[in-house]
Formats: sequence, structure tokens, C-alpha cells
Amino acid sequence: MGGQATATGAFLEEEWGDDDTYEDEQASRFDGTWKADHDQGSLYWITKHYGAHDAWGKSAPNGGKVTGRGVTVAVIDTGVAKVPGLDLPGKVIDGPDLSYDSQRAGTRYVDGYGHGTHMAAIIAGRDASVPVGGENDAKHFVGVAPDARILNVKVGASDGGADVSQVIAGIDWVVAHRNDNGMNVRVINLSYGTLSQQSAAVDPLARAVENAWKKGVVVVASAGNDGAAAARLAMPAEDPYLIAVGAVDHRGTEDLKDDRVAGFSNAGNSARRPDLLAPGKSVVSLRVPGSDADRHHPAGRVTGDVAGRYFRGSGTSQATAVVSGAAALLLQARPTMTPDQVKALLRVSADKLVSYPSPAMGSGVLDIKGALDTSTPSVNTARQVWTASTGLGTLEASRGGDNVVDPSNGRSLTGEVDALGAPFDAARWVAASTAGTAWVGGTWNGRTWTGSAWTSTGWAPAGWTGTSWSGQDWATRTYSSDTFLARSWRGEQFLARSWRGSTWLARSWRGF
Repeated sequence: MGGQATATGAFLEEEWGDDDTYEDEQASRFDGTWKADHDQGSLYWITKHYGAHDAWGKSAPNGGKVTGRGVTVAVIDTGVAKVPGLDLPGKVIDGPDLSYDSQRAGTRYVDGYGHGTHMAAIIAGRDASVPVGGENDAKHFVGVAPDARILNVKVGASDGGADVSQVIAGIDWVVAHRNDNGMNVRVINLSYGTLSQQSAAVDPLARAVENAWKKGVVVVASAGNDGAAAARLAMPAEDPYLIAVGAVDHRGTEDLKDDRVAGFSNAGNSARRPDLLAPGKSVVSLRVPGSDADRHHPAGRVTGDVAGRYFRGSGTSQATAVVSGAAALLLQARPTMTPDQVKALLRVSADKLVSYPSPAMGSGVLDIKGALDTSTPSVNTARQVWTASTGLGTLEASRGGDNVVDPSNGRSLTGEVDALGAPFDAARWVAASTAGTAWVGGTWNGRTWTGSAWTSTGWAPAGWTGTSWSGQDWATRTYSSDTFLARSWRGEQFLARSWRGSTWLARSWRGF
């Protein structure tokens, strides 16, 4: 995803067109209408061949079948649009909008970019027409954990712009509110990463995810889309505690034996590899009509999709969402598991790439059925003993050279200043985050970011006050009248670098 834009805002993406096995054509060749059971990138194919269908047939301890019911997955991303498939009552819960879109009612919570919705639908999409027990019918759109709920924590603006401090604040908020209103947030999905210039041992983003992990929340993150030559995983996937996910390429055949690590998937190094792989090639999920991705990348639309509902994308982002859905299934089936046990179970049950092995595959390819057929590793066996991150590194190094820019004056957000312009003291933040007091009402790092209570429609918003990093008063800022505030918070040289082409967004919206 990501890529350059001209001064007028038009994207010039590097690559769009990875449907090189012609899934669109194969799935619509009979009568011109796309059919999910003939497309290896469809959620029907993915959920069938990677074991979710088997899970849906098993009985759950809390009643019913193993479909993710009772588990909430926090999607910290560009927002979630309540399009069909994500519009059932209670399916998507709007948490705080911490993005630069939050100051206008028409863009608050909304996914103006199209990425967060794509991920949320992979994790827990479910068409309203799906009867109980009919989840495996190819006529319907169904995600990996169709009865899980999604907590929408928006940090990325309509053009994808976001600062690492917004992500850290979002993680802290989820930890503090994970049990509000019966949500039971057990999983955080982070389908992006930065090219941090410091190690996980000191990176604040790594510290934030470790804090969530230690509070009982499974954190799943993208390995990155820089390819086999990448010597490191993206941050926070580089942190050894959480689950780092790479992508597997189906190669256009139904035979899993010829699958390989996707060419865009980060390999990492001997100190830190992806933990496992999941489907990330040409994945078909829900489209957000009029979003940035939809407007600038029509090649992502699916041939033969007469209703115009679907959008095709590739990347470790999509693979991460598949694993987050799998984690939700496992946690419904075995609710007492710790994050360490979930990670160990996913790794020990993964299937090796026998024909085309690679260190980049980690433990192998996701096998949900295999995980449910495997005994839970004991707490002691699964316990991870890595050295904890201090979190005392810098925000600027964590950004990895990707800095958002104020469109009103072209000034970059740099140094130890958060997204609202407040000074960031790493030691003070670490102490507060560890104690669970980083958020006080709607305040984080000394500034009011959001409201302090739930309303009937979600978490209450709040107006920003004070001076931004660029010297402009938030209260006097005039926001765009565009529905999605397109191109309001770009990165350096219009690159939207916080969701940059080579890591956060690369290859996520390539269509043929």
C-alpha cells in the first residue's frame, strides 16, 4: 500500500497487480460472476484449507461452535467501515479515534483509507444472511472467526498518515479498557510496522506491545513486506514476545506442497524470524467504496463481483489478520490460555514447507485444525523468557525516518514530541504504561486525545486544544470538507511515510 504522490495528491504506487495466477478469471469464467470457491484468495478458500471450517464444526465450552464468539479483537488501524459483512449489531465497537480525522464528525471512526476494514473483515466478517451452522457456504462472505467482535481503534487518517505515538497510545488504551462493557479483548491486530532504527530492547513501541502481552492480550503483527533480503522484521514484529507473521504464496495450485514463502515477506535474521506464515497472496476481503485505496487502485476490485463488494490485496498485513482470527478461535475453544500458550500452540502445530523450506517460514504455515487437535502446551513449557524491552529509546528512532507532515505549513513531526505536539518523556511513559495509568480519562501524555466515557454509539470524542508540533493551534485549524479528509496528513514529500510503501502498506492493494 503506500507509495509516492504528486503535489496534487495522486498516488504513483510501485506495484499493483499480483494476481499473476489469474484467480479473478478462474473464479468468473463460467458465467462471468465471481465465485469464491474457485478463487484461492477468497476467504472461503482460506478458511477451508487452513482449518477454520474444521474449527467451526467443534463444540465450544461457552456453548455453540468454535466461531470466535465471546472474543473481541482490537484492530488498531485506519478505522473500520460498517459495510455489509461488518454491519451486524454489535459486530464492530467504535473505540477512540486517535487519528487526524477525529476532529470532524463525518470522518471520525470511518475508514477513509480502506485498510482497517480489509483486515477486520478477514478476522471476523460475517454476512447477515449466514444462518447458524452455514458459515462454510461459499455463497456468503465469512471471516476466520465470524462471531468474534471487532474493537475499532482508529490511528491512521484517510490518506494512511499516522505517527508511531498514535499507535502506542492506541495500544495503551486497549490494555486499559480491554474488559469494558463485556468486550473481553484477547487479541490486538497490528497489520503494519515501522523501520525502527533501534532494537526492540529499547523501542517504545516494543515496550507497548509487551505490556499488552503481559496483561493477557495476544498481539499479532506483520513481519513486513520488504522481501527475503530484509535483514530485520518490521517493528513491533521484531519484538520476540509477540506473534510475528509472514505470508505464504499458494502459487496458484490447490496442492499445499508447492507453497512457498511469498516473495514480499520479510525474512528477518537468525536472531528473529517470523513465527509462522499465513495466507497473504491476493486475499479477497471487503471493499470500502470511495476510500483512498478504492479510488486510486481500481485494479484491486474483483472481476465478476457484480455487487462491487470485494477488494483484492497482498501482504503480511492480510496474513496477520488471518492469524488474529485463528487466535480468536483458539481463545474461545480454550479461554484460559495465556498469550505464551497461544503462540506456542500455533507454532508447534504449524506445517513445514517441505518442498521449499526457508528460514523465513519460521515454524511453518498456519494450521488451525492442527492447533485444535494438539494439546495445549503447559504454562511452564510455553513461558517466554526474553529480556524485556526497556522502552527507553526514542520516538524519532522508532519512526524510522517516516514523519507525518502538517499540510498547512509543511512542517514535519520529529523528535521527542507526540502526534498532538506534547513532549514525550520515555521514562515517565514507561512507568505509567506499566502501571496501567498511561490513560487518565481521555488524556494520554498530558493532552486530551478523546472523550472519557462510552456513549450509545461508541467511545466519546473530544476536541483537541493547545498548540500542535508545527505551531498551529488545534482549535483554529480548518479541516477539509472532503468526506474522507483525503491527503490531510501526508508523510515527507507526500509519501505518507508512516504507512510507507516498503513496510506498512507495500503490496497490500495490488490487483491484476
